[in-house]
Amino acid sequence: MEQTIKKKVDLLFLLKMLAFSYILTTILLLLLSILLYKFRLSETVINAGIIIIYIVSTFFTGFLTGKKIGTKKYFWGLILGALYFIVLTLISLFLNHGISDFTGNFLTTFFICVGSGMLGGMLS
Repeated sequence: MEQTIKKKVDLLFLLKMLAFSYILTTILLLLLSILLYKFRLSETVINAGIIIIYIVSTFFTGFLTGKKIGTKKYFWGLILGALYFIVLTLISLFLNHGISDFTGNFLTTFFICVGSGMLGGMLS
């Protein structure tokens, strides 16, 4: 007779992982700003850097979450990528005082965050 061990998904753990993703994002953005200051990077390079930061932050969050939870790793990576995007959207809405300043990159950013989180979970 096999016993299945179900790991309870801890809401506090998910919030810690989301906080970790934003701490990592902050550190990487600071590094990008230093590079901008030192090397006078173009807008194209800065935009690419921001996308890479989204990918790295959500990938590592999904990866670590998948390692911890152990089942449905891709799903939990996807959830954390979506939560990352939701918080990012709420911050943007708050700072821009509405949705009128949203760019056409809204869906692209969503798929980048969700896809990177899911990939991190799958590879964990």
